This record gives sequence, structure tokens and C-alpha cells, in this order.
Amino acid sequence: MEHELSPATLAELRRPRGYPAVSVLTPTHRREPDNAQDRVRLRNAVAEAKKQLETDPDVTRERRADVVRQLDQALTEVDLTYAEDGLLIFAAPGEHQVWSLGRTVPERVVLSDTFLTRNLVSAHAAERPFWVLSVAADRVTLWSGGAGRVTEDRTGGFPLTRDLAENFDAERQERIGDAPSTFRDERTHHFLREADGAIGAVLRRDPRPLYVTGEPGALAVLDEFGGAVRHAVHIPHGGLAHGTPEAVWRAIRPVREETAAKETAAVQRELEAARGRRAFAAGVDELWRSAREGRVGLLAVEENHRVAVRDDAGDHLIPAESGDPRAREDIVDEIVEQCLETGAQVRFVPDGTLSEAEGIAGVLRF
Repeated sequence: MEHELSPATLAELRRPRGYPAVSVLTPTHRREPDNAQDRVRLRNAVAEAKKQLETDPDVTRERRADVVRQLDQALTEVDLTYAEDGLLIFAAPGEHQVWSLGRTVPERVVLSDTFLTRNLVSAHAAERPFWVLSVAADRVTLWSGGAGRVTEDRTGGFPLTRDLAENFDAERQERIGDAPSTFRDERTHHFLREADGAIGAVLRRDPRPLYVTGEPGALAVLDEFGGAVRHAVHIPHGGLAHGTPEAVWRAIRPVREETAAKETAAVQRELEAARGRRAFAAGVDELWRSAREGRVGLLAVEENHRVAVRDDAGDHLIPAESGDPRAREDIVDEIVEQCLETGAQVRFVPDGTLSEAEGIAGVLRF
């Protein structure tokens, strides 16, 4: 199952397909007893997709058979042992993908000439993805982080490794405090410069906040380069280049929590300032219209804010019951995706932060 959404991957997912491009969305659960229903709901959703393919007169027999095969293959790749809050299956002639999301999704099946990506985009934004670069004299490891976890990422040529001389014990020198001289070694300098160039290429393809962990000597050398890591957050913590994802997350978590608290406070200040200059918007109805007009410069959304609406009242949304067949249960995700499309900043904040604004607020450009 897929987790990481890069700009290039999103662009590929959004390109037009030959009809039908099938999107199957279903909520999932991380824990018992709620997760007992997930497998049945998933199979029912895929069965509904097959039914729609069967009854759609615009789908040829050959394409129907191809997409049904893709759906069946996708089902075999689903591992609900590691389920998060939502599951998304994309299937089209000759291809399929399965995405696990850390944000819930409505249960639905959509046949179109493009995949339905707004829930995927919103979930990705809510995860606040980041990179961690863990540096040692003989290894540089790249980690991809978001939503309370990190995993090793092997893109961009990572991990970078090199053989050390027989009499060179990097781990021992780090333990006894000789790391600064270790990282002044000419060959180590060259190795770290190579790592700086490699992470620069990764950041150009997929820009995210960057954290760098390592011995103080390694961080000092990287600072001298003035390259890709010059704006990164440095965390003096050795051993993580050879560490586990759990160890990396323990080292990063306090810094991430501090950063999130500062970002939330900054968002609140921006929203308050917008009130004073009459550039403030709140609620899904107002922000839905403003987002479509490209007027939102900053969107703030509570992490678990969901609301079902109907749009059969002219230019305004009206509240609807969840499960109403006429309801749009992913309107928040639509707003998030639209704002990102028009270059707005999107910030997810803890639940309760925007209670006076009905869970969603924004700063307008004009």
C-alpha cells in the first residue's frame, strides 16, 4: 500500500485516463473492535464498483474485464493489519494503486476519466510530511516522516554509505568524544558534501521541512557548506544513521511538537489580524465559495473536522446528515485541495482551536 505522495506522484495521478478511471473510497479503523468491519466494507465497495462497471453502457467489455482484474489485484495488496483511517483504491485499464490514508474518507465509488484525488491531497496535507537526514561518518540515512511516524526512504540514492579504514572506528570515536576530528577528515568532508548535494536534489523534487540529526561535529561541517541543509533544524543526536524508525521518531518528536505549537500560535495571530482588516472568513459555506474564487491566502482547519453538506440551495451549502445520498461528505477535503491548487497555505491545527469559526477559517487575499 502507498503512503508517500510526492508532487510528481500527484501529477501522475491527476492526468486524464481513458474511461473508466475508478476510485473506491472506504473508511478503515486502526483498532479493535471497529476494524472488524473493515474487510467486509472494502469488499462491498469493490463489488459496487464492479456493478457500476457492468451496468455502464459507455464501458466496453474489454475495458470492463481489464479494470475488474485491476480491482481484484488491488484487493490482494490490501493489508488491513496496518490500516489507518481511510483506504483509497485507484483502478484503470492496465493500472491500479492502493493508498492508506491517515484521515477518514466517505464511502463512495466514482467512475470518471480522472482519479478522485482530493481526499488523498487533504490527508497528505494533514500529515504535515517532513524529511529527516541522519548523518554519521560512514552512513547518511534519509527518513520520511508524517502523522506520528518515520520510515526509511531510499529515493535520491539514499542511504549513502562508505567503507572506513580498518583502524577507523567511527562509533567508538563518537562515544569517546573524538567526533569533531573525525568529521574534519578530508574523505569525510567529501562524503558529507555528497550527502548535502543528494538531499538538495530530493528537496527540489519534494519540498518539505528538513531535520538533520548527527554528532555536533557533523552538523558543524554541514553548516559550513551553506548548501541544502542551511535552513534545516539541527538536532544533535548521534547514532541515528544506523538507528531504527522508532529511535528516530523519539528524537524528532519533541522538536516536532514544539514546532507545531509555534505554528498553531502563528496561525491564530494571522487569523486575528485578518479580523481587524476584514479579511477573515469562517465556516465551510463561505470558504467553499472563496476557495473556488481563488481568494484564500491561508486556510486553517481543525485536524479531525468533517462536515456533510448539500449544494442544492443555489450558491450556498446547507448542512446535511451523514449518509444522505445527496450529501457531499468530503467538502472539507474539497476546500483544502482547491486552496492548495490556488497557492494558498494550508495549516491543520488541533481540534478545538477554531471552535468559534466552526472548525475552519481563512485569511482572504482580497
